[in-house]
Amino acid sequence: MKKKLLILAALMVLITACNLPFFQEEEQSIFDQPAQTLTAMFAAFPTPTQSASSPVASPSSTPTSNTPTSEAASTAANLERSASHVVAKYLSKKPVLDGDWGDWKQNTIAYPAYYVTYGLKEWEDDADLEASFILGWDESFLYVGVKVKDEVYVQNASGEMIFKGDSVELLIDTDLTGDFYSTSMSADDYQLGISPGKGSTSGTPEAYLWYPLSQKGSISDQIAISSTSTAGIYRLEARIPWSVLQITPYQGMRLGFEFSVSDNDNVTTNIQQSMVSNIASHAFMNPTAWGELILD
Repeated sequence: MKKKLLILAALMVLITACNLPFFQEEEQSIFDQPAQTLTAMFAAFPTPTQSASSPVASPSSTPTSNTPTSEAASTAANLERSASHVVAKYLSKKPVLDGDWGDWKQNTIAYPAYYVTYGLKEWEDDADLEASFILGWDESFLYVGVKVKDEVYVQNASGEMIFKGDSVELLIDTDLTGDFYSTSMSADDYQLGISPGKGSTSGTPEAYLWYPLSQKGSISDQIAISSTSTAGIYRLEARIPWSVLQITPYQGMRLGFEFSVSDNDNVTTNIQQSMVSNIASHAFMNPTAWGELILD
């Protein structure tokens, strides 16, 4: 009987011992794998300062608005058009208008117009159409000198159709800072065309104003034009009164500006075949795409 009691007591001790800590199997740590560190484990969770629903702008960021504000208008005078800038030099001596810019070119800067902005398929090479121009000014006039490489001179159109023949075009924004952000033409934006001469450069020259619409019409009686030609080249000089543009010039004045030349090699049809400009994009109805003219 005593033996049975001893055996039962021994069994009870063994059963109890199995539940003691030193008899339990060690649990595997969650950090046993080499890549599992505290950083790796919690990297997927946002830090307390991050919020997907309420982003915080950096101190240097500025809110944008599609509506021009008074602040934007007030800073327009400090802004510049991104397209080409050209300079008109002040001329103390009036140029002689004979079609040859030789007497005043040395006092100016020559600029190229070689971007084909219309009729690329019709344009053959720079001998077909390429141009350069110079600009000058005084208190009474804006002076324009032009040299055009053109294998065939054709100008049989008149009036508002002169762009369908060999001709020069000027785009001028006379209130650059006043409507700097305006993407449409207004009463202060001018589109002016000049024909070197009908039939030939010794024919009757013309000047025509397409914009502003309130002034649309011929201005041949207001602009002095002289032109000459040699094989593959024609030259033009024009004297434009500031009164045509309804402004009073001053040194440092900034105007919106673009220069272009139209070409037609078809002697039987009035058509604008191609155009080159001093600005790559000829968006003539959008003054914000024009460059600048600075009176120096």
